[in-house]
Amino acid sequence: MSKQKTSVIVKNKTASRNFILGDSYQAGIVLEGWEVKSLRDGRVDVKDCYVTLKKNEAWLIGMKIDPPASLRHEVIDPTRSRKLLLNKKEIKQLSETIEQKSLTCVLTSVYWKENHIKCDLSIGKGKKHRDQRQDIKTRDWERDQGRILKNAKNNSHPTKNFK
Repeated sequence: MSKQKTSVIVKNKTASRNFILGDSYQAGIVLEGWEVKSLRDGRVDVKDCYVTLKKNEAWLIGMKIDPPASLRHEVIDPTRSRKLLLNKKEIKQLSETIEQKSLTCVLTSVYWKENHIKCDLSIGKGKKHRDQRQDIKTRDWERDQGRILKNAKNNSHPTKNFK
C-alpha cells in the first residue's frame, strides 16, 4: 500500500468562522500553467470562495491567484471562474442539498495530493453574528480553563522537607 503525500497550500479560515460546515467533498481544479506555478509559491487567496452549479458543472468563484512576475505585463484575470472536477453523482448530491436546504458550498482548503492539486469543499449554513460571538467565548473559556488546570497541577506538587 503506497502512502499518499499531501501538503496543504492554503486553508480557508473564514469558512469555519462564518459557516457551520457539514458534508465535505474532494475535487480537482482545472488550472492553467501559470496558476500552478503561483500555487507552488503560495500566492493564492481563498477568503471569499464559493461554488456555483451551472449546467451540471461545478464552478469555483472568487479564488484569487496572483500571476508570477514573468507574466505581470500580460492581461490576466486572477479571479476567473475555475471548473471543478467532480463526478456526476457528487454534482447531483451537491445540487440537491443546496437547493432543498438553502445552504451554500464553500472551499475549505487547497492542497497537493501526489502530483495533483485538489480542494476540499464543504456544505455550510451561514452563522449569525451571535453564533460567532458564542464561538469566541467558548474558545476563550477553553483556553482559560487549560491555564487554570495547568497552574493547579503545578501548585499541587508536594514540597520536599529537608531535615
